[in-house]
Amino acid sequence: MKAVRIAIPIRTAVMIIALAMMATSAMAQAGGNARLAGKVVDDQGQPIADVTVRAQMTGQTDILSGKSDKKGEWQIKGASNGEWKVELSKSGLETTVEVVEVKGDSAPPLNVTLLKKGAPKADPMAEVNAQVKTAAELAQAGKIPEARKIYEDLLAKYPQIYQLEGFIARTYAAENNVPQALEHLKVNLEKEKDPALLTDLKLFHAELLMESGDKAGANAILSAIDMKDLKDPYTFINQSINLINEKKGQEAVDLLTKLMAQFPNANELYYYRGRAYIASEKLDEARADLEKFVALAPNAKETADAKKILEQLKK
Repeated sequence: MKAVRIAIPIRTAVMIIALAMMATSAMAQAGGNARLAGKVVDDQGQPIADVTVRAQMTGQTDILSGKSDKKGEWQIKGASNGEWKVELSKSGLETTVEVVEVKGDSAPPLNVTLLKKGAPKADPMAEVNAQVKTAAELAQAGKIPEARKIYEDLLAKYPQIYQLEGFIARTYAAENNVPQALEHLKVNLEKEKDPALLTDLKLFHAELLMESGDKAGANAILSAIDMKDLKDPYTFINQSINLINEKKGQEAVDLLTKLMAQFPNANELYYYRGRAYIASEKLDEARADLEKFVALAPNAKETADAKKILEQLKK
């Protein structure tokens, strides 16, 4: 039988955005080469002068300070690489605390709106969620650059929402720009603390490595993931496809059998295990799996191929 290679798609997944602040163990203090800067305005967008700005690196005691000018602009020199808590305050206005990260001796501008004391506070996540929904709709319509621009603008405004890096990574993945996708995904991976989100990110990382040809790196990530934490089997199906293409049929069979135990209703697993059995020259087992797949999923996209293989097995 002529071997047929199976293409490996990158799948996308919906993620939940959450605000988080990540502590750093870096021992750097004041006296670095970076500059913290930004602008402070009121709820009408007008600049506010004489706002006191105090910046303290996480885990440190030294405080850097400055004030905004008549344009509402401020800057503080001497910041080291790491995470900084920035407090902005002025009499009669609500004090605001933001977090900004200095990386590579640079930091994104911190633009803040200060409200009068007692004024109702806007929920920044309402804006973020609305914008993310719009970006998702654009991405689904194939407008990937437009979707990415929304994520990038949000990240510039809310640099503490590092999960946006993961969304940006997915837009690059949709364009098959794996190097850029990996670059942005790495930022999200380094900061993510939520176990469920971290599992999704690791699976995405493995998919990107597969696409880049680093199958060993992808397998190392997947081997460390507990299948009980999976929401679906698709990344591991891609791994089994790699094994089949590499003529490691029995390894693919073993992997797919484990997936079947975790996802008993994923009918396509019978198709791929049937292919794996063929790769390991166990034709009776292959026939049984492919026949069961055709019976369970007569309208699946793999069904036509399964029927062709069954016809070939009869010869």
